[in-house]
Amino acid sequence: MANGGSATKHGRFWGEATAFLALFLDNAGVLIFLNAILVFTFNYPVDIILTRMIPGTAIGVLLGDLVYTWLAVRLARKTGRRDVTAMPLGLDTPSTIGIAYAVLGPTFVATRDAILTWHVGMATLFMIGLVKVVTAFFGSWIQRNIPTAGLLGSIAGIGLLLLGFLPMIEIFNEALAGMVALGLIFAALFSRLQLPGRIHGIVAALVFGTLIHFALGMTGHLPEYQPPSWDLSLCLPVFSIGFLQSLPQSIHYLPIAIPFGILTIVGGINNTESARLAGDRYQTRDILLTEAVTSLLSAFFGGVAQTTPYIGHPAYKKMGATWRYTLVTGLAVGLCAMVGLMSLFVALIPRAVIAPIFIFVGFEIVHQAYRESPPAHSPAVSLSFLPVIAGLLMIVLGQFLGALNILPDRLPPRLQQLHQTLTMLSNGFILTGLLWGSMLAFLIDHRARLAALCAAVCGALTLGGVIHSVLPTGELYLPWRAPGTAHYGLAAAYMLLAGILLLLTGKKDPEEQGPKGGGADPRQTL
Repeated sequence: MANGGSATKHGRFWGEATAFLALFLDNAGVLIFLNAILVFTFNYPVDIILTRMIPGTAIGVLLGDLVYTWLAVRLARKTGRRDVTAMPLGLDTPSTIGIAYAVLGPTFVATRDAILTWHVGMATLFMIGLVKVVTAFFGSWIQRNIPTAGLLGSIAGIGLLLLGFLPMIEIFNEALAGMVALGLIFAALFSRLQLPGRIHGIVAALVFGTLIHFALGMTGHLPEYQPPSWDLSLCLPVFSIGFLQSLPQSIHYLPIAIPFGILTIVGGINNTESARLAGDRYQTRDILLTEAVTSLLSAFFGGVAQTTPYIGHPAYKKMGATWRYTLVTGLAVGLCAMVGLMSLFVALIPRAVIAPIFIFVGFEIVHQAYRESPPAHSPAVSLSFLPVIAGLLMIVLGQFLGALNILPDRLPPRLQQLHQTLTMLSNGFILTGLLWGSMLAFLIDHRARLAALCAAVCGALTLGGVIHSVLPTGELYLPWRAPGTAHYGLAAAYMLLAGILLLLTGKKDPEEQGPKGGGADPRQTL
């Protein structure tokens, strides 16, 4: 019996350790890629990232995991069970990458003011937090009334293009380390293959990929190689409200903040239900308000990325994890960030080595969007990708124009028109994808009036630049103060589309022509 008890304790220890490692690496990976995007894509000063952004962002993880730990302990005491597993919480990957590419990077390119860029990121996170606090009280209504294809489609576009395609570029930039990491991580995460000695594939990828990176760098085979600094210094986040002065410059990022806030709330609802099915019945509002408030508080300490409950509570439960893994993860992320260890860890891991994890996450997001949406809504999910493609093109094009020091108005007239079109299509691409996906999903379900409503909302938002802003910075404006008339033409086109869709309702009530999520079999219409 003693041996059996010892074996059980041994298994529990490794279950907790494995769960901690997985959750810690998820959060560290997000911070590594945030650092890599800003430094290597936009030439943002690394010291502000390591000493300001990361410690402030880690505060949200620390507070959130401590609260989720307390909720698990409370549930265990209430039920008398010892196998209660805490909800995993960490940094939201899609929105962090989206904010880096769509908010922080463009702001720095436009202003070359690193402190203002940081404050704009804090202000955007503040707005996301406010959106989450509000939607936490009626997230279920949003989930019931907005098609899943619209909610998840635009984020799936980010998963495929920003989390999939852009990291693949990083792998090819450093192919030797990147391909080794890609093979090990894909083998571990997609096929669950085990390495000799039962070494976890992610750990092996990080170790071997990093060793290859430093070996190539120290022998002069990596042009961009820079020896890491081993200096550690206290990076205590400081409470501040100074960033609120940047709200006027940040308000045009509200179209990004709203969908990201809503999607994590909806994800929190789904994850809480997943935990209930696994045997741990948490109050949904407790889970949602925790992620909302910790995101909001993080902004006041310098954070730029929101927290969210992670998918995978049943997986952590199968590992044998309880409340200890979230406690240790929160303390490790928070305290390591404050003493500089997290910044050192972020600086040591090459972006080519961590890139395969983001490709995996991106593929999972795309798979979820198609899996959770009704099969007939697949075209709506795909349609939501298109504005994200425009955003990707503008990111790459902006890098080339910036490196060549070419302003868009110096381009030939035909290329100027193309640049303006891509600018309008990419600005507000998250909200645009949500509305386009919802519109087509409603149309597939023969709910033409709701599809017309989506088109009309697109037209109204276009007038003020909430989506399709004509300005390169994506700023909002009063319609009569915007340059040119392109926004009037596009708004009129949306309104005309809304009118056409209303004419399609015919004599029958569209709500009676088919159940929600059904739609016609496309094979029967050919």
